[in-house]
Order: sequence, then structure tokens, then C-alpha cells
Amino acid sequence: MKVAFRVDASLQMGSGHVMRCLTLADALAARGAACVFICRAHPGNLLDLVRCKGHAAQALPVTSASAGASSLEFTAIGDEPVPVHSHWLGATQDEDAEACAPILAELQPDWLIVDHYALDARWELLLRAHCRRLMVIDDLADRAHACDLLLDQTFGRDAKDYQAWVPSNCQMLCGSQYALLRPEFAALRAYSLQRRARPQLRQLLITMGGVDKDNATGQVLMALRVCPLPADCRVTVVMGATAPWLSEVKQLAREMPWPTRVLVGVNDMAQLMADSDLAVGAAGATSWERCCLGLPTIMIVLANNQWQVAQGLEKAGAASVIERRQDIAELLPIHLSALTEPIISLQTMSQLAMPIVEGRGAYLIARLLEA
Repeated sequence: MKVAFRVDASLQMGSGHVMRCLTLADALAARGAACVFICRAHPGNLLDLVRCKGHAAQALPVTSASAGASSLEFTAIGDEPVPVHSHWLGATQDEDAEACAPILAELQPDWLIVDHYALDARWELLLRAHCRRLMVIDDLADRAHACDLLLDQTFGRDAKDYQAWVPSNCQMLCGSQYALLRPEFAALRAYSLQRRARPQLRQLLITMGGVDKDNATGQVLMALRVCPLPADCRVTVVMGATAPWLSEVKQLAREMPWPTRVLVGVNDMAQLMADSDLAVGAAGATSWERCCLGLPTIMIVLANNQWQVAQGLEKAGAASVIERRQDIAELLPIHLSALTEPIISLQTMSQLAMPIVEGRGAYLIARLLEA
């Protein structure tokens, strides 16, 4: 089976889309599939990581024209609206489809998988002739798609939310049971849940996304300085290699009252989460990883497209949410005190989070695509 992914990472959009596609590609490759990624070479792209994972990668060039387009708000063509995130693409949909067409025509994949907020049915229809089936990964439910299969791994998502956006024969996979997690999360689930039977706060994990272009990590570290963490607490910060504020965060870490390490490009995130007692993290794809391991979380909303995830998990009692990055300094100490006084609150949140994701989504979807 041949599978092509059209997905991007950049300093503007972050790394989450590529990372979840990599998880699915790894699961497919384990079943014998050959996977090819088609990614525009934006600043902050992850093409080298894709290749290091053993998958082929085709780079779409960033020309001076497409670089300029990335900062523009494209207008509608005729009666067709354009996606809200069109400026993330670095080109028009027609230009992007024209660049992808010869790659796909040669490959003729069994599945073309699209994970991009800037692409919709117009792009999909232009390229349908070059694949047997087309799958969309989305979590916005805000634009039309011409696909055979749609995945939305948001907790509480209902297929009815896409009823007006997809063909009547489109197969829908909705809900956090389909969250695309690497197999090590399911493997460490029992260990992680068992160690939370006696709640404590000795290991604090900070993960604000692979890019964190607005330096929320630095704001969290500054706010923690006035928080009553135990004297023997240790802090671990995880960042991506392309994070623009990495040097500043490392300097802040050296000045913290508690031992604080900054890890870059980690490949053992599941173990780090399982060994942590509390996380301060963004409301992105790592939300599902934390739920799978029952890791209590103070969640910070960094973008509008994270609202539904944050609200759903807070309503379920699986996270404590800070609604805006600008409120970190004021609200982080309050949220931290509420979770640790009494400390049993950490155990309660863990118990409410762990049923949300079991960690088998990538396996289930890979099996479905193969069938």
C-alpha cells in the first residue's frame, strides 16, 4: 500500500499536524505501507525529521511569491469562501495543487491523507484523480471537504458537526478514541496510572508546543517563581529544535529556584509524561497524550483553534484551563494552588482524564486504511 501525506509545519502553525501524521505513518509502515510526505519548506519545517523516521519526503519550494502569499488574507473566488487559515499555505490552493499533481501522478497512492487547515474541497477535487481514496484529518469543522474518510480526534466531536461539509458517503471517525498516539503511550498507560494512586508533586513538566512562537514557556517559568512548589520539586521543560525562544528559555531555567532542565527534540515523551506528577501544557495534540497517561494538566489556550479541546476537557474535569496566554502570570499560581491544596485533587483529575483516550487510535485507523 502506498500512502501520501500533504501536511506542513512552520514557525507560524507549529509542528502538531506533522507529528500526528508521522504517528499514523509509523503505524502504516509497521503494516508494510510506503509513506511519502509532501511538505512546503516553510521556516520551521520538519522535512529532516520525516526522513529520519524512515519516510520519503518531497519539499515544495518556498518562492518569493509564495513567501509573500503567506502573509496575505486571500479573498474569495466567486461564491467560494476561502479557509480562515489560508495564509498558512504560502500559496493559493490552485498553486499548491499544481505543485502536488506531478508528484501524486507518479506515485498514484492508494490513500492521499490531507492534514492542513488551509486546504478544502477545491484542492481535494483537483487531485482526486491521482489517488484511489482521499482522507482528511481535521478538527475545525469549518469548511467543505471532498473526501472518502474524515478523522476528527477531538473529545466530544459529533459526526453531525460535519454533515454540511462532507459528501453523504464519507465515512466519519469522530472522537478522542481515535487520537493518533504513538504506541509507547498505550504501553506506559498502566505504569503511569498506577503511580498516581498516591498523588504528589515532585516532577513538573512544561510542554507548550514544539515551536511556541510567542514564548509561553518563558511566561510559565516566570510565573512559577512565585508559586509554592515543594522544595524538592524538579521542573522539566520540553521544546522543539526550531523554537525561536530556546536560548532565552534556557537562561530562565538556570535562574529558577528549583532544578530545571530544558530538553530539545525528545524521543521519550511518553516516559517523561508517565514520570511527571503535573503538566503545564498547551491545548494541542499533546492533550490526548496526557489524558492517555492520566497526567493532571494546567492547560493554556494559545490559539483560537484550541478552544474546543480546552473547553471539552475542562468540562470533563480532565484539565484546569487558563483561557489566554496573557493571563499566565496572574492565574497560574491560582490554578496550581487549587490542584495541590489538597494534593488529592491531582488524583481526581487523573481519574477523570484517563478514560478519554486509551491510546489505540493510530492502530485502529491504520488497520482501517489497509482494509
